[in-house]
Amino acid sequence: MVVPYKHEPFTDFTVEENRQQMLAALEKVEKDLGKEYPLIIGGERITTEEKIISVNPAKKDEVVGYVSKANQELAEKAMQVADETFTTWRKSDPKFRADLLFRAAAIIRRRKHEFTAHLIKEGGKPWKEADADTAEAIDFLEYYGRQMLELKDGVKVNSRPIEHNQFHYIPLGVGVVISPWNFLFAIMAGTTVAAMVTGNTVLLKPASATPVIAYKFMEVLEEAGLPAGVINYIPGSGKEVGDYLVDHPRTRFVSFTGSREVGTRIFERAAVVHEGQKWLKRTIIEMGGKDTIVVDSEADLELAAQSIVQSAFGFSGQKCSACSRAVIHENVYDEVKARVAELAAKTTVGDPHDNSYYMGPVIDQAAYDKIMSYIDIGKQEGELLAGGEGDDSKGWFIKPTVFADVDPKARIMQEEIFGPVVGLTKAKNFTEAIEIANNTEYGLTGAVITNNRAHLEQAREDFHVGNLYFNRGCTAAIVGYQPFGGFNMSGTDSKAGGPDYLIHHMQGKTTSEMF
Repeated sequence: MVVPYKHEPFTDFTVEENRQQMLAALEKVEKDLGKEYPLIIGGERITTEEKIISVNPAKKDEVVGYVSKANQELAEKAMQVADETFTTWRKSDPKFRADLLFRAAAIIRRRKHEFTAHLIKEGGKPWKEADADTAEAIDFLEYYGRQMLELKDGVKVNSRPIEHNQFHYIPLGVGVVISPWNFLFAIMAGTTVAAMVTGNTVLLKPASATPVIAYKFMEVLEEAGLPAGVINYIPGSGKEVGDYLVDHPRTRFVSFTGSREVGTRIFERAAVVHEGQKWLKRTIIEMGGKDTIVVDSEADLELAAQSIVQSAFGFSGQKCSACSRAVIHENVYDEVKARVAELAAKTTVGDPHDNSYYMGPVIDQAAYDKIMSYIDIGKQEGELLAGGEGDDSKGWFIKPTVFADVDPKARIMQEEIFGPVVGLTKAKNFTEAIEIANNTEYGLTGAVITNNRAHLEQAREDFHVGNLYFNRGCTAAIVGYQPFGGFNMSGTDSKAGGPDYLIHHMQGKTTSEMF
């Protein structure tokens, strides 16, 4: 029997004991800043001359770590190790693999504040967001371990008196995991262990902006008993290492979370059959969103305004699920618009080391420049209600920005900005609001604020997103509760933290024995 699991609770930092423990963890992590981190290939630590420099986005002159950078030669070495290790790892007991995840979860839980402190420093996450990221990493380990125990004996199929039939799942092979910087712990850990617990070997290429936390996770897995060569840590350039491994004939699948631009490129490259390749590569791809909160005329308007602001500005809008558009019924538009502007103006921005700020920085200079350019576009496309300013002198800080009266087809209403910018537009009725919500190429998350039951059911049928929320914001899916993944250009419809996610990393095999 698989023991049920409830998700890891979030920390209440208003409790003084918790606050003090977090401050102590930050102090501990600060002593680790500026260290060097090697690659890990087949359990061997390999140091390279060329480094990826991870910096604190709130204090860009503060180096979090110098991380050795893989090249094609080392990527090939890692591939050979992973390919060889797969011959034995694929036969390992699924219970052994699941127990590895449970042990790793326990290690992280004991050191929870320490990992959260790393996320504050390397990811620029406020305490609440960083704590949730750590909790989600624990949840992925616990959930996928239990899912593997559910799947290990396969699925029952029919047999006849003359034969016995079985249907079970076997691993695919070597997987390339390319993880994002925004959920630098949770998604990195979740995508990596989903591939590993299903019996595959892994080449982990974390985001170049946040590679240190991935190294810390490797240390946890080693402590939990992970054999050498099962997961290989090879941070490096997407163009040099990423493309090489996506194209490699021995790569069996690619798991990617990131932008639409990179995701579609990986999808296209993975479709090419190279010399010596025996399979069609599988892709598990989660890309961006242009997520909408719809506010009906029959709605709790304070709830609506709070949901828009929290979903738009949590972690500086750097979530693929973030609210970047609000479609508001014309009868309540002015009231909601005024309240959103008021709440946005009160939203504080600063170094997340200090827990008094709601918002921290954006991740790096490229993100800062891109978001500020979209703010300039927004000033031409709508009325600036709040924000619109940035400061990159010490870190990459942008004020929460609200544009009103924006045409639904305007650029800031169609293109993913991935920053603290939200556009407001009005609809004549609920049906038009849903039509506007569906008018982008994405389909990740959405929310509807209404007390009209018929309108909720209409949205359930017609609002085309992978994760749809009623009377709440459109972010903060919990593993095992709200399986996460989107439609259209938001990805390949895989649902992370859901009951069928692990199956994407395996293939079904039927055996039939005649009597």
